[in-house]
Amino acid sequence: MRYFRGVNIPSKYIEQAVDQVSSLPGIGRKTALRLVLSLLKRKPEEVTRFAQSLMDLHEHTRWCKQCNNLSDADLCTICSSPYRDAKTLCVVGDIRDVLAIEGTGQYQGKYHVLGGIISPMDGIGPSDLFIEPLIQRAEAGEVKEIILALNATMEGETTAFYLFRKLGPTGVTLSSIARGVAVGGELEYTDEVTLGRSIMQRTPYEVSLKR
Repeated sequence: MRYFRGVNIPSKYIEQAVDQVSSLPGIGRKTALRLVLSLLKRKPEEVTRFAQSLMDLHEHTRWCKQCNNLSDADLCTICSSPYRDAKTLCVVGDIRDVLAIEGTGQYQGKYHVLGGIISPMDGIGPSDLFIEPLIQRAEAGEVKEIILALNATMEGETTAFYLFRKLGPTGVTLSSIARGVAVGGELEYTDEVTLGRSIMQRTPYEVSLKR
C-alpha cells in the first residue's frame, strides 16, 4: 500500500488506476487520483463505456496510407474528400497540427503528416519520418504546391530546409507559412486567427530563407 502525500491509498485497485492514469503526458499523480476517484463515483455502465471507448480507440484507429493522418479507414476523411484541393499539400509534423489548421477554417487543401521533425538530439533523422511518400506524391505530378507548415523552432527550420532540398528537383512550388507564428512557437498552441492568416499569407520558401 502506497502513501500519497501523507495519505494512505486504501485500495490496491485505486493505486493501480492512479499509476496508469498518471502515465499519460501532463498528468501528475494528484490529478490522476482526482480523475480515478471521479470514475469511481460513476455508474458501472458509464465506466464500461469509457473503458470500451479506449479499447476501440486502440483497436480501430489507424494511419492514413496516403497522408499519415489518423483515420478509421485506409484513407482519412480529408484524403478521401472530393471537395478538398488535391493540388495543394500542407506538410505538418504532427496530427495536432492538422487539428489546429483545420480549426481555422481557412485551408481547403490536403495534408501530409511527417510524424515528427528532424531532431538529431533526440535521435530522429529523415529516415524515421514519413518523408519518402511525400517525395513520391510530389513526383507523381498531381500536386502543384506544397506548404511547409512546421514549427518555428530550430528543428522545424532544419526539417523545412531538408524538404526544400529534396523537393526542389520535383518542380513543385514550395511555400512557407507567414511569420505570424512566433519564432520558437508551436502550431498547436497558436491561436486560430493568427494561424489562419499565416496559412493564407504564405510566401515562397526561397523568400523565407532570406529573412
